[in-house]
Amino acid sequence: MANRRSVLVIDDEPDIRELLVLTLSRMGVDADTASSVKEAQTALKERPYDLALTDMRLPDGDGIAVLKHIADNYGNTPVAVITAYGSTENAVAALKAGAFDYLAKPIKVEQLRALVMSALKLPRPVQARRASIGETAPGTPQLLGESAPIQRAREMIQKLARSQAPVYITGESGTGKEVAARLIHRGSARADAPFVAVNCGAIPENLMESEFFGYRKGAFTGADADKIGYVQAAEKGTLFLDEVGDLPLTMQVKLLRVIQEKKVRRVGDTQEEATDVRIISATHRSLAEQVEAGEFRQDLFYRLNVIELKMPSLREIPEDIPLMVSQVVERLARQGGAAPPRIAEEAMLALRRYDFPGNVRELENILERAMALCTENTITETDLYLTQAAAKERMAPLDGALGTRGLPLHDFLDQIEREAITKALEATRFNKTAAAKLLGITFRSLRYRLDRLGID
Repeated sequence: MANRRSVLVIDDEPDIRELLVLTLSRMGVDADTASSVKEAQTALKERPYDLALTDMRLPDGDGIAVLKHIADNYGNTPVAVITAYGSTENAVAALKAGAFDYLAKPIKVEQLRALVMSALKLPRPVQARRASIGETAPGTPQLLGESAPIQRAREMIQKLARSQAPVYITGESGTGKEVAARLIHRGSARADAPFVAVNCGAIPENLMESEFFGYRKGAFTGADADKIGYVQAAEKGTLFLDEVGDLPLTMQVKLLRVIQEKKVRRVGDTQEEATDVRIISATHRSLAEQVEAGEFRQDLFYRLNVIELKMPSLREIPEDIPLMVSQVVERLARQGGAAPPRIAEEAMLALRRYDFPGNVRELENILERAMALCTENTITETDLYLTQAAAKERMAPLDGALGTRGLPLHDFLDQIEREAITKALEATRFNKTAAAKLLGITFRSLRYRLDRLGID
Protein backbone atom coordinates (compact mmCIF):
# COMPACT_ATOMS: atom_id res chain seq x y z
CA MET A 1 0.00 0.00 0.00
CA ALA A 2 1.23 3.48 -0.84
CA ASN A 3 0.59 4.86 2.64
CA ARG A 4 2.39 2.10 4.57
CA ARG A 5 5.44 3.25 6.49
CA SER A 6 8.76 1.43 6.18
CA VAL A 7 11.58 0.66 8.63
CA LEU A 8 15.09 -0.68 8.02
CA VAL A 9 16.24 -3.15 10.69
CA ILE A 10 20.04 -3.58 10.95
CA ASP A 11 21.24 -6.37 13.24
CA ASP A 12 23.52 -9.38 12.79
CA GLU A 13 21.43 -11.61 15.11
CA PRO A 14 18.66 -13.44 13.16
CA ASP A 15 16.48 -13.80 16.29
CA ILE A 16 16.52 -10.05 16.92
CA ARG A 17 15.73 -9.30 13.27
CA GLU A 18 12.83 -11.76 13.37
CA LEU A 19 11.39 -10.25 16.56
CA LEU A 20 11.62 -6.72 15.18
CA VAL A 21 10.12 -7.60 11.79
CA LEU A 22 7.24 -9.51 13.43
CA THR A 23 6.45 -6.64 15.80
CA LEU A 24 6.59 -4.06 13.02
CA SER A 25 4.41 -6.21 10.77
CA ARG A 26 1.74 -6.40 13.49
CA MET A 27 1.86 -2.59 13.65
CA GLY A 28 1.16 -2.40 9.91
CA VAL A 29 4.70 -1.27 9.12
CA ASP A 30 6.87 -2.72 6.33
CA ALA A 31 10.34 -3.86 7.41
CA ASP A 32 13.49 -4.63 5.45
CA THR A 33 16.54 -6.15 7.13
CA ALA A 34 20.33 -5.88 6.90
CA SER A 35 22.98 -7.75 8.88
CA SER A 36 25.91 -5.36 8.35
CA VAL A 37 26.82 -1.73 7.67
CA LYS A 38 27.46 -2.57 4.01
CA GLU A 39 24.07 -4.27 3.54
CA ALA A 40 22.40 -1.29 5.23
CA GLN A 41 24.06 1.15 2.83
CA THR A 42 22.85 -0.94 -0.13
CA ALA A 43 19.28 -1.05 1.21
CA LEU A 44 19.24 2.71 1.80
CA LYS A 45 20.13 3.32 -1.86
CA GLU A 46 17.18 1.25 -3.06
CA ARG A 47 14.30 2.93 -1.20
CA PRO A 48 13.54 5.64 1.40
CA TYR A 49 12.77 4.66 5.01
CA ASP A 50 10.79 6.36 7.75
CA LEU A 51 13.05 4.92 10.48
CA ALA A 52 16.26 2.91 10.82
CA LEU A 53 16.77 0.57 13.80
CA THR A 54 20.41 -0.45 14.18
CA ASP A 55 22.38 -2.54 16.64
CA MET A 56 25.44 -0.81 18.09
CA ARG A 57 27.69 -3.80 17.33
CA LEU A 58 27.88 -5.02 13.73
CA PRO A 59 30.40 -7.30 11.97
CA ASP A 60 31.90 -4.53 9.82
CA GLY A 61 31.37 -1.46 12.00
CA ASP A 62 29.01 -0.06 14.59
CA GLY A 63 25.71 1.76 14.94
CA ILE A 64 27.45 5.14 15.05
CA ALA A 65 28.83 4.47 11.53
CA VAL A 66 25.29 3.74 10.30
CA LEU A 67 24.02 6.84 12.08
CA LYS A 68 26.63 9.09 10.46
CA HIS A 69 26.08 7.58 7.00
CA ILE A 70 22.34 8.23 7.23
CA ALA A 71 22.87 11.75 8.62
CA ASP A 72 25.25 12.59 5.76
CA ASN A 73 23.14 11.10 2.97
CA TYR A 74 19.54 10.74 4.19
CA GLY A 75 19.35 13.52 6.79
CA ASN A 76 15.60 13.36 7.47
CA THR A 77 15.55 9.66 8.40
CA PRO A 78 15.50 9.16 12.18
CA VAL A 79 17.82 6.47 13.55
CA ALA A 80 17.35 4.51 16.80
CA VAL A 81 20.13 2.34 18.19
CA ILE A 82 19.95 -0.97 20.05
CA THR A 83 22.43 -1.25 22.93
CA ALA A 84 23.52 -4.04 25.24
CA TYR A 85 21.88 -4.19 28.68
CA GLY A 86 23.37 -1.61 31.05
CA SER A 87 25.45 0.00 28.31
CA THR A 88 24.53 3.57 29.20
CA GLU A 89 27.74 5.01 27.70
CA ASN A 90 26.91 3.63 24.24
CA ALA A 91 23.38 4.97 24.42
CA VAL A 92 24.57 8.45 25.42
CA ALA A 93 27.25 8.42 22.68
CA ALA A 94 24.58 7.56 20.10
CA LEU A 95 22.25 10.32 21.32
CA LYS A 96 25.10 12.84 21.19
CA ALA A 97 25.82 11.72 17.61
CA GLY A 98 22.20 12.50 16.66
CA ALA A 99 20.26 9.29 17.31
CA PHE A 100 16.51 9.71 17.70
CA ASP A 101 16.38 7.30 20.65
CA TYR A 102 17.73 3.97 21.88
CA LEU A 103 16.48 0.53 22.98
CA ALA A 104 18.28 -1.65 25.51
CA LYS A 105 18.55 -5.43 25.17
CA PRO A 106 16.65 -7.57 25.97
CA ILE A 107 14.19 -5.65 23.80
CA LYS A 108 10.78 -5.10 25.37
CA VAL A 109 8.02 -5.11 22.77
CA GLU A 110 6.02 -2.32 24.45
CA GLN A 111 9.09 -0.02 24.44
CA LEU A 112 9.78 -0.89 20.80
CA ARG A 113 6.20 -0.04 19.83
CA ALA A 114 6.34 3.30 21.66
CA LEU A 115 9.65 4.21 20.00
CA VAL A 116 8.44 3.33 16.50
CA MET A 117 5.17 5.22 16.95
CA SER A 118 7.06 8.31 18.15
CA ALA A 119 9.49 8.17 15.21
CA LEU A 120 6.69 7.78 12.67
CA LYS A 121 4.91 10.81 14.17
CA LEU A 122 7.91 13.09 13.60
CA PRO A 123 6.91 16.23 11.69
CA ARG A 124 8.18 16.55 8.16
CA PRO A 125 11.19 18.90 7.77
CA VAL A 126 9.13 21.96 6.67
CA GLN A 127 6.74 21.53 9.61
CA ALA A 128 9.64 21.06 12.01
CA ARG A 129 11.35 24.21 10.76
CA ARG A 130 8.18 26.26 11.15
CA ALA A 131 7.75 24.99 14.69
CA SER A 132 11.39 25.73 15.54
CA ILE A 133 10.99 29.41 14.63
CA GLY A 134 7.52 29.74 16.12
CA GLU A 135 5.46 30.04 12.93
CA THR A 136 2.78 27.46 13.67
CA ALA A 137 0.91 29.14 16.53
CA PRO A 138 0.36 32.92 16.38
CA GLY A 139 0.81 34.61 19.77
CA THR A 140 3.23 32.00 21.05
CA PRO A 141 6.60 33.36 22.29
CA GLN A 142 9.21 33.25 19.55
CA LEU A 143 12.97 33.17 19.39
CA LEU A 144 13.63 36.68 18.08
CA GLY A 145 16.67 37.83 16.12
CA GLU A 146 18.62 37.12 12.95
CA SER A 147 22.25 37.21 14.24
CA ALA A 148 24.61 34.25 13.79
CA PRO A 149 24.25 33.02 17.44
CA ILE A 150 20.44 33.10 17.18
CA GLN A 151 20.54 31.31 13.80
CA ARG A 152 22.76 28.62 15.35
CA ALA A 153 20.33 28.24 18.24
CA ARG A 154 17.42 27.85 15.80
CA GLU A 155 19.29 25.22 13.79
CA MET A 156 20.12 23.34 17.00
CA ILE A 157 16.48 23.49 18.13
CA GLN A 158 15.40 22.02 14.80
CA LYS A 159 17.86 19.12 15.20
CA LEU A 160 16.91 18.51 18.83
CA ALA A 161 13.22 18.39 17.90
CA ARG A 162 13.97 15.28 15.80
CA SER A 163 15.48 13.43 18.75
CA GLN A 164 14.32 12.04 22.08
CA ALA A 165 17.64 12.85 23.77
CA PRO A 166 17.63 14.78 27.07
CA VAL A 167 18.61 18.41 26.49
CA TYR A 168 20.38 20.77 28.89
CA ILE A 169 19.81 24.46 28.09
CA THR A 170 22.26 26.98 29.50
CA GLY A 171 22.18 30.77 29.48
CA GLU A 172 21.69 33.78 31.69
CA SER A 173 18.31 34.64 33.18
CA GLY A 174 15.94 36.02 30.58
CA THR A 175 17.67 34.59 27.49
CA GLY A 176 14.67 32.49 26.43
CA LYS A 177 15.53 29.04 27.79
CA GLU A 178 11.88 28.10 28.28
CA VAL A 179 10.98 29.48 24.83
CA ALA A 180 13.68 27.21 23.35
CA ALA A 181 12.34 24.21 25.31
CA ARG A 182 8.79 24.87 24.06
CA LEU A 183 10.00 25.17 20.46
CA ILE A 184 11.86 21.85 20.75
CA HIS A 185 8.66 20.25 22.06
CA ARG A 186 6.45 21.81 19.37
CA GLY A 187 8.71 20.56 16.58
CA SER A 188 8.93 17.03 17.99
CA ALA A 189 6.94 13.82 17.75
CA ARG A 190 5.58 14.70 21.23
CA ALA A 191 3.98 17.96 20.08
CA ASP A 192 0.42 16.68 20.63
CA ALA A 193 1.18 15.63 24.23
CA PRO A 194 1.60 17.95 27.25
CA PHE A 195 4.51 20.32 27.87
CA VAL A 196 4.89 20.66 31.64
CA ALA A 197 7.21 23.41 32.93
CA VAL A 198 8.45 23.18 36.52
CA ASN A 199 10.50 25.80 38.38
CA CYS A 200 12.59 23.57 40.64
CA GLY A 201 13.57 26.50 42.85
CA ALA A 202 9.97 27.41 43.68
CA ILE A 203 8.91 24.13 45.33
CA PRO A 204 9.40 23.69 49.11
CA GLU A 205 11.69 20.72 49.77
CA ASN A 206 9.14 18.90 51.94
CA LEU A 207 6.58 18.96 49.09
CA MET A 208 8.97 18.12 46.27
CA GLU A 209 8.44 14.34 46.09
CA SER A 210 4.64 14.55 46.14
CA GLU A 211 4.65 17.40 43.58
CA PHE A 212 6.91 15.51 41.17
CA PHE A 213 5.55 11.98 41.60
CA GLY A 214 2.04 12.47 42.98
CA TYR A 215 0.46 10.59 45.88
CA ARG A 216 -2.19 8.05 46.79
CA LYS A 217 -5.23 8.87 48.89
CA GLY A 218 -4.35 8.59 52.58
CA ALA A 219 -0.58 8.75 52.00
CA PHE A 220 -0.37 11.58 54.53
CA THR A 221 -2.63 13.99 56.39
CA GLY A 222 -4.60 16.01 53.88
CA ALA A 223 -4.20 13.51 51.03
CA ASP A 224 -7.93 12.98 50.60
CA ALA A 225 -7.74 11.93 46.93
CA ASP A 226 -5.26 10.43 44.47
CA LYS A 227 -3.12 13.01 42.68
CA ILE A 228 -0.70 12.67 39.77
CA GLY A 229 2.59 14.56 39.84
CA TYR A 230 4.47 16.57 37.24
CA VAL A 231 6.11 13.47 35.73
CA GLN A 232 2.82 11.70 34.97
CA ALA A 233 1.18 14.98 33.93
CA ALA A 234 3.80 15.14 31.14
CA GLU A 235 3.16 11.54 30.01
CA LYS A 236 4.09 11.05 26.32
CA GLY A 237 5.19 14.70 26.29
CA THR A 238 7.99 16.88 27.66
CA LEU A 239 8.93 17.73 31.24
CA PHE A 240 10.86 21.01 31.44
CA LEU A 241 12.90 21.37 34.63
CA ASP A 242 13.87 25.03 34.97
CA GLU A 243 16.65 25.85 37.46
CA VAL A 244 17.30 22.12 37.86
CA GLY A 245 20.41 22.96 39.92
CA ASP A 246 18.10 23.94 42.80
CA LEU A 247 16.93 20.34 43.31
CA PRO A 248 18.06 19.00 46.72
CA LEU A 249 20.36 15.96 46.64
CA THR A 250 17.65 13.61 47.99
CA MET A 251 15.37 14.57 45.11
CA GLN A 252 18.20 14.20 42.60
CA VAL A 253 18.54 10.52 43.57
CA LYS A 254 14.82 9.90 42.97
CA LEU A 255 14.80 11.77 39.66
CA LEU A 256 17.82 9.76 38.46
CA ARG A 257 15.92 6.53 39.17
CA VAL A 258 12.90 7.75 37.17
CA ILE A 259 15.17 8.55 34.21
CA GLN A 260 17.03 5.22 34.37
CA GLU A 261 14.09 2.91 35.03
CA LYS A 262 11.41 4.93 33.19
CA LYS A 263 9.12 4.22 36.12
CA VAL A 264 7.53 6.38 38.80
CA ARG A 265 6.07 5.55 42.22
CA ARG A 266 3.55 7.83 43.86
CA VAL A 267 3.97 8.67 47.55
CA GLY A 268 2.07 6.04 49.55
CA ASP A 269 1.97 3.51 46.68
CA THR A 270 3.64 0.10 46.64
CA GLN A 271 3.68 -0.28 42.86
CA GLU A 272 5.74 1.53 40.23
CA GLU A 273 4.09 2.70 37.01
CA ALA A 274 5.83 2.93 33.63
CA THR A 275 6.32 6.46 32.34
CA ASP A 276 7.36 7.95 29.02
CA VAL A 277 8.54 11.56 29.19
CA ARG A 278 11.32 13.54 27.55
CA ILE A 279 13.26 15.70 29.99
CA ILE A 280 14.62 19.10 29.06
CA SER A 281 16.44 20.92 31.86
CA ALA A 282 17.80 24.43 32.20
CA THR A 283 19.80 26.58 34.56
CA HIS A 284 21.53 29.97 34.57
CA ARG A 285 24.25 28.53 36.84
CA SER A 286 27.00 26.06 35.94
CA LEU A 287 25.93 22.52 36.81
CA ALA A 288 29.51 21.36 36.21
CA GLU A 289 30.68 23.70 38.98
CA GLN A 290 27.90 22.44 41.24
CA VAL A 291 29.06 18.89 40.59
CA GLU A 292 32.61 19.85 41.58
CA ALA A 293 31.28 21.50 44.75
CA GLY A 294 29.32 18.34 45.66
CA GLU A 295 25.97 20.14 45.25
CA PHE A 296 24.78 18.14 42.24
CA ARG A 297 25.12 14.43 41.50
CA GLN A 298 27.56 13.67 38.71
CA ASP A 299 25.55 10.67 37.44
CA LEU A 300 22.39 12.79 37.14
CA PHE A 301 24.36 15.58 35.43
CA TYR A 302 25.54 13.14 32.74
CA ARG A 303 22.00 11.87 32.18
CA LEU A 304 20.57 15.40 31.83
CA ASN A 305 23.47 16.91 29.89
CA VAL A 306 23.38 14.57 26.89
CA ILE A 307 23.11 17.50 24.47
CA GLU A 308 23.72 21.11 25.50
CA LEU A 309 22.03 24.13 23.95
CA LYS A 310 23.46 27.54 24.84
CA MET A 311 21.17 30.56 24.58
CA PRO A 312 23.09 33.79 23.84
CA SER A 313 22.79 36.87 26.04
CA LEU A 314 21.75 40.22 24.54
CA ARG A 315 25.32 41.45 25.03
CA GLU A 316 26.42 38.85 22.47
CA ILE A 317 23.83 39.88 19.86
CA PRO A 318 23.53 43.72 19.96
CA GLU A 319 22.75 43.74 16.22
CA ASP A 320 19.43 42.01 17.00
CA ILE A 321 18.22 44.65 19.45
CA PRO A 322 16.46 46.92 16.85
CA LEU A 323 14.56 43.93 15.42
CA MET A 324 13.63 42.69 18.90
CA VAL A 325 12.49 46.18 19.95
CA SER A 326 10.29 46.46 16.85
CA GLN A 327 8.67 43.04 17.30
CA VAL A 328 8.15 43.37 21.06
CA VAL A 329 6.59 46.84 20.69
CA GLU A 330 4.27 45.61 17.94
CA ARG A 331 3.18 42.63 20.06
CA LEU A 332 2.56 44.75 23.16
CA ALA A 333 0.63 47.35 21.11
CA ARG A 334 -1.49 44.60 19.53
CA GLN A 335 -2.29 43.16 22.96
CA GLY A 336 -3.31 46.62 24.18
CA GLY A 337 -5.33 47.40 21.06
CA ALA A 338 -3.24 50.49 20.25
CA ALA A 339 -0.95 51.68 17.47
CA PRO A 340 2.76 50.84 17.97
CA PRO A 341 4.75 53.84 19.26
CA ARG A 342 7.67 55.36 17.35
CA ILE A 343 11.11 54.72 18.84
CA ALA A 344 13.20 57.89 18.90
CA GLU A 345 16.70 57.55 17.49
CA GLU A 346 18.41 58.40 20.78
CA ALA A 347 16.23 55.83 22.57
CA MET A 348 17.27 53.07 20.16
CA LEU A 349 20.93 54.09 20.57
CA ALA A 350 20.57 53.94 24.37
CA LEU A 351 19.04 50.46 24.13
CA ARG A 352 21.92 49.26 21.94
CA ARG A 353 24.41 50.57 24.51
CA TYR A 354 22.66 49.09 27.52
CA ASP A 355 24.02 45.89 29.09
CA PHE A 356 20.66 44.15 29.77
CA PRO A 357 21.60 42.03 32.80
CA GLY A 358 18.05 40.61 32.57
CA ASN A 359 18.33 40.02 28.81
CA VAL A 360 15.17 39.63 26.68
CA ARG A 361 12.88 39.54 29.72
CA GLU A 362 14.31 42.87 30.90
CA LEU A 363 13.99 44.36 27.41
CA GLU A 364 10.29 43.45 27.35
CA ASN A 365 9.73 45.00 30.78
CA ILE A 366 11.59 48.20 29.81
CA LEU A 367 9.53 48.59 26.64
CA GLU A 368 6.23 47.82 28.35
CA ARG A 369 6.97 50.49 30.98
CA ALA A 370 8.13 52.99 28.34
CA MET A 371 4.93 52.50 26.32
CA ALA A 372 2.89 53.33 29.40
CA LEU A 373 4.94 56.45 30.19
CA CYS A 374 5.62 57.94 26.73
CA THR A 375 3.78 60.95 25.30
CA GLU A 376 2.57 61.53 21.74
CA ASN A 377 3.12 57.81 21.10
CA THR A 378 6.90 58.29 20.87
CA ILE A 379 9.37 56.51 23.15
CA THR A 380 12.31 58.74 24.08
CA GLU A 381 15.46 57.90 25.99
CA THR A 382 13.94 59.45 29.13
CA ASP A 383 10.97 57.06 28.94
CA LEU A 384 13.30 54.05 29.10
CA TYR A 385 14.59 54.81 32.61
CA LEU A 386 17.79 52.89 31.95
CA THR A 387 20.48 52.80 34.64
CA GLN A 388 22.82 55.44 33.26
CA ALA A 389 25.95 53.98 34.84
CA ALA A 390 25.20 50.58 33.32
CA ALA A 391 24.43 52.12 29.92
CA LYS A 392 27.78 53.96 29.85
CA GLU A 393 29.91 51.21 31.36
CA ARG A 394 29.68 49.01 28.31
CA MET A 395 31.16 51.72 26.11
CA ALA A 396 33.81 52.93 28.59
CA PRO A 397 37.42 51.69 28.59
CA LEU A 398 38.88 50.09 31.68
CA ASP A 399 41.14 53.21 32.09
CA GLY A 400 43.71 51.36 34.17
CA ALA A 401 41.37 50.14 36.91
CA LEU A 402 40.27 46.55 37.44
CA GLY A 403 36.72 46.16 36.01
CA THR A 404 34.52 43.67 34.21
CA ARG A 405 32.21 46.00 32.19
CA GLY A 406 29.34 45.03 34.47
CA LEU A 407 29.65 41.36 33.41
CA PRO A 408 30.21 38.26 35.54
CA LEU A 409 33.94 37.47 35.48
CA HIS A 410 33.53 34.36 33.27
CA ASP A 411 31.53 36.32 30.64
CA PHE A 412 33.97 39.25 30.82
CA LEU A 413 36.94 36.97 30.15
CA ASP A 414 35.07 35.31 27.27
CA GLN A 415 34.36 38.73 25.77
CA ILE A 416 38.03 39.81 26.01
CA GLU A 417 39.12 36.50 24.44
CA ARG A 418 36.52 36.84 21.66
CA GLU A 419 37.71 40.39 20.86
CA ALA A 420 41.39 39.35 20.75
CA ILE A 421 40.68 36.37 18.48
CA THR A 422 38.45 38.43 16.16
CA LYS A 423 41.13 41.12 15.81
CA ALA A 424 43.82 38.50 15.09
CA LEU A 425 41.64 36.89 12.42
CA GLU A 426 40.92 40.23 10.80
CA ALA A 427 44.63 41.15 10.89
CA THR A 428 45.55 37.90 9.12
CA ARG A 429 42.63 37.98 6.65
CA PHE A 430 41.06 35.04 8.49
CA ASN A 431 44.07 32.76 8.08
CA LYS A 432 43.64 30.65 11.22
CA THR A 433 47.20 29.31 11.23
CA ALA A 434 48.62 32.83 11.05
CA ALA A 435 46.11 34.08 13.63
CA ALA A 436 47.16 31.36 16.08
CA LYS A 437 50.82 32.34 15.63
CA LEU A 438 49.94 36.00 16.19
CA LEU A 439 48.11 35.12 19.41
CA GLY A 440 50.98 32.90 20.61
CA ILE A 441 48.86 29.74 20.83
CA THR A 442 48.72 26.47 18.89
CA PHE A 443 46.38 25.98 15.93
CA ARG A 444 44.55 23.25 17.91
CA SER A 445 44.09 25.64 20.84
CA LEU A 446 42.68 28.31 18.51
CA ARG A 447 40.27 25.81 16.94
CA TYR A 448 39.04 24.78 20.40
CA ARG A 449 38.53 28.42 21.42
CA LEU A 450 36.69 29.25 18.17
CA ASP A 451 34.33 26.34 18.81
CA ARG A 452 33.80 27.19 22.50
CA LEU A 453 33.08 30.85 21.80
CA GLY A 454 30.91 30.14 18.75
CA ILE A 455 33.06 32.13 16.34
CA ASP A 456 32.65 31.13 12.69
